[in-house]
Amino acid sequence: MSRNPIFLGMRLNLLGLFLVLPLAVTLTILVAGKLLMQIQVRLEEAYLSGAHGQAYKQYQQQVRRWL
Repeated sequence: MSRNPIFLGMRLNLLGLFLVLPLAVTLTILVAGKLLMQIQVRLEEAYLSGAHGQAYKQYQQQVRRWL
């Protein structure tokens, strides 16, 4: 269902933290976390695409990035 289940769980965890403690600090952490995870995922996808070629491209077409 997701190519990045660990990062998806981390994003949900940050969202839950913000919902429990709706403060400016937790909002900042949520936004920064989402931004940094997006960068990390794109870097990993670029590496995997180079390392595995067409097989990874087919995997990307079959499985969504988040949900």
